[in-house]
Amino acid sequence: MAKQTDLNIRSYTFYQVFPRQHSQSQDFKGVIKDLDRIKQMGVDVLYLLPIHPIGEVARKGSKGSPYSIVDYYQIHEDLGTLEDFQKLIDEAHQRGMKVMIDIVFNHTSRDSKLVKEHSDWFYKNSSGEFANRVGDWSDITDLDFRKREVWDYLIDVLVYWGKMVDGFRCDVAPLLPIDFWVKARQAVEKVNPDLIWLTESVHFSFIKYIRDMGYDCSSDSQMYDAFDICYDYDIFDYMGDYLKDPHKLSRWLEEIFRQEVVYPKNYIKLRSFENHDQVRLRSVVRDHDHFMQMLALNFFIKGPAMIYAGMEHEISHRPDLFEDDLIPWNKQNSVERFIERLAKLKKQPLFVDGNYHMHHHQDVAVLSYTYQNQFMVGIFNLENKAEINVPLIDGQYTNFVDESIVTVKDGKIKLNHQPIIIDTTKEHIK
Repeated sequence: MAKQTDLNIRSYTFYQVFPRQHSQSQDFKGVIKDLDRIKQMGVDVLYLLPIHPIGEVARKGSKGSPYSIVDYYQIHEDLGTLEDFQKLIDEAHQRGMKVMIDIVFNHTSRDSKLVKEHSDWFYKNSSGEFANRVGDWSDITDLDFRKREVWDYLIDVLVYWGKMVDGFRCDVAPLLPIDFWVKARQAVEKVNPDLIWLTESVHFSFIKYIRDMGYDCSSDSQMYDAFDICYDYDIFDYMGDYLKDPHKLSRWLEEIFRQEVVYPKNYIKLRSFENHDQVRLRSVVRDHDHFMQMLALNFFIKGPAMIYAGMEHEISHRPDLFEDDLIPWNKQNSVERFIERLAKLKKQPLFVDGNYHMHHHQDVAVLSYTYQNQFMVGIFNLENKAEINVPLIDGQYTNFVDESIVTVKDGKIKLNHQPIIIDTTKEHIK
């Protein structure tokens, strides 16, 4: 591979922020005021939705989508100034957190700076009108990556921001040529060799849809040629199927483990059960206990975990992408300390370099890691079962989650509503 991926990213916790919806002030200053709380949860990377001016032509809603961008070099005036943004970066760095921004290069707004200055850089339909490949995205128009001038301009944009930030989350990156991303990464590494590259890799069905239309769309395996981390969308639909039908849990868990062999050995998958495009996890689970089992599993699965702001208060409403729709913070439902505990657990070296196994996937997820002499097993009772076989010899163990005593007898443990994580040694493997 042309790139070097820092496998320590597997131990990170990402926190996604929609600045317009995050605070009463709806700006960078509002996010800065929340940094201490965010850091307390164990967050390593603060990931911001697009921060640029939003188009007005064909705008969706009264505020418009932050993914309909007018100028890649400018900051949306409602969020603050460039100096405010740099202040946010500085404040995050002082707390030991990195800052990642959203990069949206597949398209611009229909009244963007590039549309006005370089109209020949865009796709046109048979009538010669500005167009895009995905019909629902009516507020944007697609750039034409057959033109090398487009590559050069956008790589310069990445170099500009790459001098300030610590990571890029690249929107629908598989729709762009993988060679563009390889070249872009090589250019950015000259100014920031430690920058983290995350691709919003896409659902299988979307890849097929785009390819059937005659366009190219890269698979996750291809995206690892340029990126450190891929989204979990290759298996996201299987999770959705499970949440609608408990009998489909096994298939989802099997798909998670299949990633171990279909991707490069150094693969990293971002583990995220919700984001700005997806419904809130709390709105599709049965109850609080089910939510907590899923949340703990999200951190235990191999790869960095991501929290979409509001998840830590069990919020079920997803903020509107096109309107003012502030997160209804509710500290009464806070699971922040639970996330903090899981984020600390994730820092153990076995989550980076350990061997990862699945022992059971019917109703209860039983997964483990082994590293040197350490053995850790996670037991997630997703379907309210009474007991389960575990790969441990009989004896008493401490549950990391709540420090309760867990008894293994005849190779089985009694289950309750709590996730169970046991950190022990290889001598205790059955």
